[in-house]
Amino acid sequence: MTASRHRSPQHHRSLRRGAALLAALAATACALTACSALVTDDEQRRGASTESTAPASEAAFDLATSNLDTRPHTDPVPQAVEALAASGFEPAQAGKLTVAILGAGSPPTSFFAEDDAQTIIGSDPDFGSLLAEGLDLAYAPENVAWADWPLGVESGKYDVALINIGVTEERKELFDFATYRDAVMAFTVAEDSEVTEIAEPADVSGIKVIVGSGTNQEQYLLDWFAQNEEAGIDPGEAVYYDDSAAGLLALTSGRADASIEPYALAAFREQTLGDTRIVGAFNSAYPVDGQIGAVTAKGSGLVEPVQLVFASLIENGQYDAVLERWGQEDEAIAESLINPPGLPKP
Repeated sequence: MTASRHRSPQHHRSLRRGAALLAALAATACALTACSALVTDDEQRRGASTESTAPASEAAFDLATSNLDTRPHTDPVPQAVEALAASGFEPAQAGKLTVAILGAGSPPTSFFAEDDAQTIIGSDPDFGSLLAEGLDLAYAPENVAWADWPLGVESGKYDVALINIGVTEERKELFDFATYRDAVMAFTVAEDSEVTEIAEPADVSGIKVIVGSGTNQEQYLLDWFAQNEEAGIDPGEAVYYDDSAAGLLALTSGRADASIEPYALAAFREQTLGDTRIVGAFNSAYPVDGQIGAVTAKGSGLVEPVQLVFASLIENGQYDAVLERWGQEDEAIAESLINPPGLPKP
């Protein structure tokens, strides 16, 4: 697999604490209510205020619907358009690319705008819009729950899913992937923690680490614990919480010493709330170098045109523009790949 282009997050900008909290509240509100399908970008623009009190240099981090005004754009990619026509693929909606997006997600990948519970912003919606433009189709985002994307894509209800979906060998049996980000997880600690780095098993010896039950990250952590036991030192302890908010409270109140969470979310929290900081990172598909991909139905013919658009975006700089405006430069990849090796089957 081509090596990823990891860069230090020196470009990361600061966001207002209040704006971050509003974004989190908007995502939580949607999770507790039934969220309808999204309107088109044009309709969003007509209904959204374009006023902003933020300086021009901070416009890229606007968490309101006015964020759409700074979204990167691209021209149709001739090679991708030709490949789409030759594939025989029929979009779910004529002339449109129907993209499944996770509205009740988390910043910076996808989340509801703080001033509109139907407008989803973030890096995944940005990439969805660019994919549509590159294929010379209209962008038609659909708000979906995580559990609903597999059947929706497989049945043809959605053309493609952009929901921070990692490549796995099991998923590749039903879906095709065109990758666009590295799958990176972070170790975070409270801002005032004495822990400065978690890079090897000995670094978690004797501390409590929050991790999701049944996840690959849990297996990664438990493997470290086992290595510590073999070395004759305190292995450490895994702790579990039902949701990220409870875990964050436990971390900042001292009931846990560290937490494992998606790198993008960890970086966003570090920049906005300032209550936590990143002290380590690893690939979430360990033991392989896994990536995040745009998901299409297996054999539908869409994955090749999508990969060609990503390749064009990487070449023309719009790919970097999206990641930089959401502080995700550390997740950049050198090239988009179709169905690369993913997380092995259990």
